Amino acid sequence: MLHTINQSPFGSDSLNTVLRFVQHGDPILFLQDGVYAVQSTNRFAKRISEIQQSNPVYALQPDLQARGIVNPGKGVKLIDHAGFVDLVAEHPVSNWL
Repeated sequence: MLHTINQSPFGSDSLNTVLRFVQHGDPILFLQDGVYAVQSTNRFAKRISEIQQSNPVYALQPDLQARGIVNPGKGVKLIDHAGFVDLVAEHPVSNWL
């Protein structure tokens, strides 16, 4: 299952909700305002690093660029829209709004 998070962790509890339901190996994709979670210098950096121990973490690069985020955490896989389509084609999707 591909879990997509499009809400900022600073204003939404989507990240914590996802973590209650995600299964080992499920990819997690941060997009839109959700990409604020993957910054290497914020309070969520340790949490993202912990998630990466069992789940691949992706961020939509155009959304990072649109928000001026230039420091995603180590190991966060940056993808473009074609990569997003590939993930959706490969996995059932659960959107966390």
